[in-house]
Formats: sequence, structure tokens, C-alpha cells
Amino acid sequence: MTTTTSLPTAPERVPARRWRADLTVLGVEAALVALAAVVGAVLNRRGVGLYADAAPLYATWRPHLGWGTPAALLVAAVVIGVGMRWARTARWAPLLGVAYLASVAWAMSLALVDGWSAGFTERLTPQAEYLHEVPGVTDVPAMLVGFTGRILDFGPDSWSTHTAGHPPGALLVFVLLDRVGWGGGTAAALACVLVGATVTVSVPVALRALGAADAAGAVVPFLVLLPGAVWVGASADGLFTGVVAAGLALLAVRRRAAPAVGGLVLGFALYLSYGFVLIGVLALAVLVLRPVGRIAALLSALAGVAAVVAAFTTAGFWWWDGYQRVVERYYQGWAAERPYGYWVWADLAALVCSAGPAVGPALCRAVRSRLRSRPPGPAGRFRSPLAAASAARPTVLLPLAAALVVLASDLSGLSKAEVERIWLPFAVWLLVATAHLPEDTRRWWLVGQAATALAVNHLLWTVS
Repeated sequence: MTTTTSLPTAPERVPARRWRADLTVLGVEAALVALAAVVGAVLNRRGVGLYADAAPLYATWRPHLGWGTPAALLVAAVVIGVGMRWARTARWAPLLGVAYLASVAWAMSLALVDGWSAGFTERLTPQAEYLHEVPGVTDVPAMLVGFTGRILDFGPDSWSTHTAGHPPGALLVFVLLDRVGWGGGTAAALACVLVGATVTVSVPVALRALGAADAAGAVVPFLVLLPGAVWVGASADGLFTGVVAAGLALLAVRRRAAPAVGGLVLGFALYLSYGFVLIGVLALAVLVLRPVGRIAALLSALAGVAAVVAAFTTAGFWWWDGYQRVVERYYQGWAAERPYGYWVWADLAALVCSAGPAVGPALCRAVRSRLRSRPPGPAGRFRSPLAAASAARPTVLLPLAAALVVLASDLSGLSKAEVERIWLPFAVWLLVATAHLPEDTRRWWLVGQAATALAVNHLLWTVS
């Protein structure tokens, strides 16, 4: 039987001092985004190689409307006006089903603001994308054996930008879709949306399995109206986000085979993006939060990951060699000119645009909640980090683990720009902290989340 961890009951009216704290954090976020935009504009005008016309986002300024505009407004209005209240009382299965459909509708409507072709069917067809390489993959084993040798640029058979920048699992996904009859831009874009939207199921399932069912219901509307849905529809990073979330949810579920399957999924995720090695931090957080069977789940998950690594290595692709070549390829391109001194903080502004303005105040509330609820330890007795972490609530530890992953990725210098889509697999776990927002203010935060997505999608022409 699933236990639940109830969040503190919010008072009918939020104390003014708490509103001021939230508004202060919101002001910092707004200032960060504004400063990044102004500095980015100045640097672009001076000819500095940002390679992002609307820095800190990888986009160009182009205010526009589309026939997806009324659909997006309708989805936002329904979720904010009716969905949030319904989510508090809905039965579990209908809640997840409706949330998933609403998430698909939100991502699709945002994509169609740019039009059916430019915003959806042709989004994954440019030369830099995976689909460009699919027709040439006629022998999968040979492709895996020779994959690393084609990563560096300026060769006669160098991979396209996105293919070269990721392990072969990413290309294999689209090759498989093509083999089963889902070839072409439309099917690939639809797959990214359909898989990406599963985060509205995976994240709540993980929270419920970890004893935070009340929090799961509170977080669902924020997952549905994720501003990052602008990039879920349609980029491969949307698909990656769904895969990672599913793997983490399986680690949380208390079923005998679930952690092993979760390990297989997360092991495959390592071959979707090199950066997903950092997902290990989130995986450990999930395992620590499990009320029972942590060691058994860890061993099962490690076995699953090892099986995937062994399969790819036996097939001819060694992950570490690929990673070293990718770092070299990274600095053969724009990354050599993109200034670290700008992007190391401007990336965080891009994250605000992708995760939404509610994330900052929610994270601060989660931290304060942890500090207030920490029981005093017995005098002279050492409390191990594992014991302290396992005592934390999922709504605290999971978003903090995601924040740690973002910080590590940011400081590495290997994520200069385009993080609004690259960090989507981390952003959805940051949103878990929104469960700490006072109940009578969540509607306003949801308005801010939706407004952010609508503003980005209508003022800018985003690029995958």
C-alpha cells in the first residue's frame, strides 16, 4: 500500500513577508533574463561569436501569430481555470490520462504557432539533424563500429552536427522509427511530442511511489504547462526527456523487475546524450528516497545499465572514446568562439525561460521547508549524509538533485547556449519543487508559466 507524505496545509492567505520573498526571487529571475538579453544584444552587435541572435535563447526575434495561437490559449485557460482545481480531487488513473493528453495538446499547439511545416513537420529535417543521416544507415552494426571515426568535423563522411554531438543511440531511435514505417519529419516530430509528454505521467508516478502522492497532484498542472514544451514540439530533446523520466520513475516503483528495467532505460539514455551521465545524481536521489529495498534496487539498476553498456561495447561503440571525440568536435565549431564568461550565467537565464518563473521561488521554498523540518540530531552523534538525505522529502531532494546536475553541466563549459532544450530532462524535476508553492497562489504561478511559453513562442522564432 502506498504511503503519502502530505505537504503542510497552506493558510488561506499567504503572509505578506512570504509574498515578498517570492516576488524578490521572481525579480531576480526577471533581472537575470533581461540582463542576459541586453548583454547578448550588445555582444551580437559587436560581432562577438554568440551564434544566438536572441541570446540567451537560440532563436531569432520574429514576432508572429499562427493558427496554433488560439489552441494554445485555450489549453492554458482550461488547465488554469478548471484543470488545477480538478487535479486536487481527481482519481489517479484519469488524472494521469488527462494530464498526458493536455500535455500533448499544449506542445502541439505551441509548435503550430509557427505553422504546420515550419513549426512541426520540417523541424527535424534540416541538414544538421538526425533525419539527414537516416537514409545512409543501411547496415546498423557497421554504423556502430564506424561511428566514432565519423565524429570529427571536416571529413568527407563526418556526421551532421546533432548526430556527431550524441552517442549512436540517438540516431538509432530515428533509424528504428524509419524501419517500422515512421520515417520522415512528421512522424519523427510526433514521436518526440508523444514521448516527451509522458513526463506528466512519469514524474507523478515517481512521486507517488516515493510517498508523496499529494505533491504529485499539485505538480501535474505545472508539468502540463511546462514552458519548455516550446522545444518538446519538436526536438529530439523532448524525446530524451521522456526516456529519462521514465527510467527514473521505474527506479522509484516498488515492483520486483522495475529497477532493472529502469536501469536498462537509463543505460540506453547514456547512448542518447553524453551529458546524461549526470542523471546518475538524480538516480541516486530516487534510490535513497525509496522507503524499502534500496540496495536491491541499486544492484538491479546497475545490472540493467551494465547490460546496455556491454551491448553497445560488444557492437563496436566504446562510450568513452566517443565522448573524447565529441569534446574535440565541440571545439571545432561555434563553441570555440562562444564566450564562457557570458554563457556560464546566461545559460541560467535560458533555463528560467524553459522551466518557467515559478521554479526559483519554488526551489527557495523547498530549501526553507527542509531547513525548518530538519530534526535536531542527538548531542555528539554523527548523522550520515545518507540518513539525512533519506529523511528529506521527495519534493526537496529531487529538485535539489536536479539543480546540482544543472550546475555541474553549466560549469563544465560543454553547454554553452541551447540549454533551453538540452536541459529539459533536468527542468522537469526542478518543477517538483512547485508542490511547495502555497495552494492559493499556484494559479498565478501557472499563469506565469503559460505566459512565458506564449511570449517565447510568439516573439521569437525558435530553432531546434
